Amino acid sequence: MACKHVNAAELHPPGPTHAVYREDCTQCFDSIDDSAGLDVCLYCFNGGCTGDRKHSHLHYALKNHPLVLNIRRTRRVVVRDEPPQKMTKIAISAETEADRYNYETTVRCYECNIDNVDKLTGKLSAAVEGVMKANTFSRQEEVKAWEQVYTSCEHILTLQQEAPRQIQSQDLGHCSLCDLQENLWLCLQCGNLGCGRAQFGGLRGHSHGLEHKNTTGHAVAVKLGSITPEGTADVYCYACDEERIDNDLGKHLAHWGIILAERQKTEKSLTEMQVDENMRYEFSMTDEDGQELQKLFGGGFTGLKNLGNSCYLASSLQCLFDLLQFKDRYYLPQAELPVIEDPAQDLETQLRKLGDGLLSGRYSHPDPDVRFPENSPEVAYQRGLAPAMLKVLIGKGHEEFSTMRQQDAFELLLHVFKLITRSQHKTPLQDPVRSFRFVMEQRLQCLSCKRVRYRSDEHDNISIPVPLRKITQPATEAEEAGATPKVDEYEAVTLKECLDSFTSQEIVELTCSTCGSKDGFSKRSLFQTFPDVLVVNARRFVIVNWVPTKVNVPVVVGDEPFLLDAYKSPGYQPSEELLPEDAVEGKTSFLANEEVAQQLEGMGFPRNRCEKALHATGNVDANTAMEWLFAHMEDPDIDAPLDFGCQVSTSTADPEKIEMLGAMGFGPPQARKALKETGGNVERAVEWLFSHPDDQGEFEEEESAGPVRDVVKEVPGNRELPASFQLHSIICHKGASIHAGHYVAFIRKAISGEDAPAWVLYNDEKVVKAFDVEEMKQFAYVYFFKRT
Repeated sequence: MACKHVNAAELHPPGPTHAVYREDCTQCFDSIDDSAGLDVCLYCFNGGCTGDRKHSHLHYALKNHPLVLNIRRTRRVVVRDEPPQKMTKIAISAETEADRYNYETTVRCYECNIDNVDKLTGKLSAAVEGVMKANTFSRQEEVKAWEQVYTSCEHILTLQQEAPRQIQSQDLGHCSLCDLQENLWLCLQCGNLGCGRAQFGGLRGHSHGLEHKNTTGHAVAVKLGSITPEGTADVYCYACDEERIDNDLGKHLAHWGIILAERQKTEKSLTEMQVDENMRYEFSMTDEDGQELQKLFGGGFTGLKNLGNSCYLASSLQCLFDLLQFKDRYYLPQAELPVIEDPAQDLETQLRKLGDGLLSGRYSHPDPDVRFPENSPEVAYQRGLAPAMLKVLIGKGHEEFSTMRQQDAFELLLHVFKLITRSQHKTPLQDPVRSFRFVMEQRLQCLSCKRVRYRSDEHDNISIPVPLRKITQPATEAEEAGATPKVDEYEAVTLKECLDSFTSQEIVELTCSTCGSKDGFSKRSLFQTFPDVLVVNARRFVIVNWVPTKVNVPVVVGDEPFLLDAYKSPGYQPSEELLPEDAVEGKTSFLANEEVAQQLEGMGFPRNRCEKALHATGNVDANTAMEWLFAHMEDPDIDAPLDFGCQVSTSTADPEKIEMLGAMGFGPPQARKALKETGGNVERAVEWLFSHPDDQGEFEEEESAGPVRDVVKEVPGNRELPASFQLHSIICHKGASIHAGHYVAFIRKAISGEDAPAWVLYNDEKVVKAFDVEEMKQFAYVYFFKRT
């Protein structure tokens, strides 16, 4: 029986813009490596599993797309009779998919009930070939991300090359100022060869390429060893101090007698060296005796594959999905997935997919493709799940998270909170981020008249300063000779010291509108309520030459529960006299330190941000203000003018603006409150509404006369004492910069067969029982404390 759909008008090979999901199912992590393979729809190229969940059949039922290409991949076993060839420096060639795997493909038709449709009939041949040759979804998005990272610049676009000449060949060429024959950079303007900077991995360099730029002003250079016949290469603009793309590279190289087709790549690119550098920040996977740490498998012990500089994402997701609130929200094995047009582009589906992948245990087992000698007791690590679809959704439209660069795990965490809060949570499901929210109460007191003002702000984390107390040590002979750089060491501090510093009283330069005094105000922020889960970011970065630099200050944090009762605000006291709610013209004023503000503006920060940072940090110095700015980049009102919360609201919100917000789905009470809180700015009002989804809004007088008068806004967090918390998990970072190095997660949890909870290390796809976590706790970047 022949299939009647082989010539359907909708059948076609995928085009360059089509997403082809031929790695794993869009609704679970079943993949082409499973015994049943993966079905790829030949109409829309959705990937659907064929196992017990039958997401492929569900796709057919919803879309009426009957033809699928089943792809099954198996690891190729290479048997060599001779030793492998030694790697040479002549060329660098990556192992391809075809070198590693065998592929079996079958066309099925669900409507005709045929399991093996002839692939050569009708339009099938072209469609099947197109699917197999097309970039997978993850690869396509990776290419897009790298394209976003690198662009051209004015120095390349306006490049004027000098008279052409033939330069020496690749093998004979050397730096014009030294004898180096590697790491050579060709000046595209004059043809000079200069060596680059010394690089990780032993690649030598004396920065003579940069010296040439400083001498001549010639800014654009290409790394000779990175040039490929396809026309890719490392192009660097010294004027911009950025890696760039030269769309006319072939023409610019031909000017100096270099023909792309004749080139071979002989050195790693800057990107490859960056990845190598990140990978060297390895966390020990052995105990003190050198034995491998115990590998763990099963539900809750599933690793996440590194998608290229994605360890910041993996460590954050592991910590979140080990919390009960995220488990209850996104691990729903008995519930149906949302019926959605494109599951890969739906945040709810992808978070549910991740919850099932991490917590079900279905995918947590040793990699069957890793083979050991016959009687070896060794066990392979697991393959790890690749959350490529979720990563794309999280980064969509974000300047940083949409790229393939390493990112700040704490900033990602706050971004994920925002995305989840903005998404729908149908009853009885609740927003899991609610468990992180709490209220901080700020108390301002005039130093002269002693009147006070209280202000409450909602938060989902705290970023605490880490006191720096440098240990003075005599320099060694090697350090004095300059052979080895001196590494600063710091005294250990306790978590209590950090919290004391965070909640300590400070003096801010404000003019009191009541008594007219310019003596300033005392300011202190304490907890009004406490969350179920407290996220704490330890600010271990200082500004050195205007660059955030990490300092290794040990913070002592125990495993035992501890109380935060001492940091609860007592609130307004009857003996206190409140400052009046001033009119706009009489509002409390703040005069920013102009010298420091100009320094911050010179670094590219807008004026409003500079004033906010100086107001929040005591109006003293640029370093402290810079730290505050880095910690509050994601605040929705970061660009709003400085507001002390003392303006009296105007009579009513603009009805036209309320109507505009109503068209977006917001009710009049919420719209009215948002406009009041944001000074009538519609764009900021939308941000406020998304960040305050549970706010009931403000009702007009005629409305409030009715039953809605009893509606009370739910305050996030809990006021009850004792407020006892215990360390649950940490995100650790190794490396000098938050945008380089490596992130891992440590989570304290129950392990089968053990009486007490133990610490588990999640290092990308590797999941093991941690041996000594004390040092890691001292240098963690983000802490998760659960209320007990």
